[in-house]
Amino acid sequence: MAIEILMPALSPTMEDGTLAKWLVKEGDTVSSGDLLAEIETDKATMEFEAVDEGVIGKILVEAGTAGVLVNSPIALLLEDGEDMADATPAAALPAASASNEPEPSTAPAPVSAQIAKPEPNGTRVFASPLARRIAADKGIDLKSVAGSGPKGRIVKADVENASAASAPQAATASAKSVPNVATAQVNPSQIAKMYQGRDFTEIPLDGMRKTIAARLTEAKQTIPHFYLRRDIHLDALLKFRSQLNKQLAERDIKLSVNDFIIKACALALQQVPAANAVWAGDRVLQMKASDVAVAVAIEGGLFTPVLQDADTKSLSALSAQMKDLASRARDRKLAPHEYMGGSFAISNLGMMGIENFDAVINPPHGAILAVGAGVKKPVVSAEGELDVATVMSVTLSVDHRVIDGALGAELLAAIKANLENPIAMLA
Repeated sequence: MAIEILMPALSPTMEDGTLAKWLVKEGDTVSSGDLLAEIETDKATMEFEAVDEGVIGKILVEAGTAGVLVNSPIALLLEDGEDMADATPAAALPAASASNEPEPSTAPAPVSAQIAKPEPNGTRVFASPLARRIAADKGIDLKSVAGSGPKGRIVKADVENASAASAPQAATASAKSVPNVATAQVNPSQIAKMYQGRDFTEIPLDGMRKTIAARLTEAKQTIPHFYLRRDIHLDALLKFRSQLNKQLAERDIKLSVNDFIIKACALALQQVPAANAVWAGDRVLQMKASDVAVAVAIEGGLFTPVLQDADTKSLSALSAQMKDLASRARDRKLAPHEYMGGSFAISNLGMMGIENFDAVINPPHGAILAVGAGVKKPVVSAEGELDVATVMSVTLSVDHRVIDGALGAELLAAIKANLENPIAMLA
């Protein structure tokens, strides 16, 4: 019986992807660990590898095919002694727009042909595709089978030795469909009719754009945002940065204002630990380390790579790591663990001339800081005299379920103090 190689879930938000390139062809012999294909997700292009060994009997999805649903068959793998005449043909490949939506993934799946499918009760069972096929034919509940493979994985022999008496009770609950919030309450044909007679180019949504639309719609509909604004005087920071960059020039290091902002926010989360928290549905998780996400614009969307333990890293280390993450984000080469997590985010449009704006919280984060441009403005000095200063406007968007108003104000005050006294951040 041929083994179905299934479309893997390579990120938590992935529902479908593009099979960008096959790295094998029909008739090739593969072993566990061999690379099979390159998959474009909503976030990146990633390779995935074989778990079982055998011969590629048939490729079901051609290279370049978009909208391939997670867990749908993309190829058939033949075991020793099998040929395609013995193989059971796979069902027709479902389209991404089919009414049966894939079960959403809550954690990144292993980058391989092995899929740990979620069970109805939320547990995960690790089994080879062949073991799953045999279990389905025999009516065996995989949760009742002990796996003898690596890390407890259920393999063919485990299922063949199991009794069909372990079949589960018939399921009574129907699967919940996943609402397409990106297109909710929008009729595409009606919108198109409004612009009949006008020239336009129709641009289909790729995986990243769909994910951004869905997550931001969810964020604005479900997160009770409130906004706190402060002006930050940058002259001391700009002077200190200039001095540091002169000293670091021999090491080919050039610190940006954004590097100081990352450090200031990371330290502020330690100074106000109650604000270093995320919303977890029925509870709040208060984090220990300062893991700060930074929005990076790329063609067609954005990434928010996470700098872990940013409070403990030097400015030069943060600068180097941020440059590396931003570069690989633009090439869509980040691994899932590099853009997942964090409790706080920074979105800096100041470098593009925007003086102030309100950012949307990226769930499950508790807050996001929108950073505007530093602009020369007339100010009143501490001595009561009129002066000119470089002023940067920032807005802290806060999830009121996680952080109350006074706590948010305390966090923003700590960020402001760190940026206006940059030398203290090195103490």
